[in-house]
Amino acid sequence: MTAADGEACSEPLTKQDFAALARFRFGIRRYLRFSEETVRSHGLTPQQYQLLLALKGFPGREWATVRELAERLQLRHHSVVELVNRAQGEGLVEREAHPEDARAVRVVLTVDGEQILARLSALHRDELRRMDAALVLPTWHDERAEPISGAASSRSASS
Repeated sequence: MTAADGEACSEPLTKQDFAALARFRFGIRRYLRFSEETVRSHGLTPQQYQLLLALKGFPGREWATVRELAERLQLRHHSVVELVNRAQGEGLVEREAHPEDARAVRVVLTVDGEQILARLSALHRDELRRMDAALVLPTWHDERAEPISGAASSRSASS
């Protein structure tokens, strides 16, 4: 069992730990609310945006199978099938035959899907840049917190 499964942590959390976790959770929720409102104002559901982003951001290729999308989106297979059906009906994605596996189908973005994804993703990137100071990763070994964009680079620079 891990701490994520509900196992008690080895050391108790401090007031600063709770404050850092609450601040981080607030930043995440603020970003998600921005995302939900933004994609809806452009005629998509948040799940459709996540689908398009998962397809475009899939490592190493421009397509994915429903099984792979289910894993990326953390949804059940049948839920992704329904999501792909709706997105295909709106002209955002297409299904193509998989050349190596007759049982599998590739899901790809359409030109329209690419265009709306590009617009929405630019808005999301800009919002993350604005939130840089507000979306702060909690730290456990010292009392200071680092912005997400600087967390990895400052750790590697000090190593």
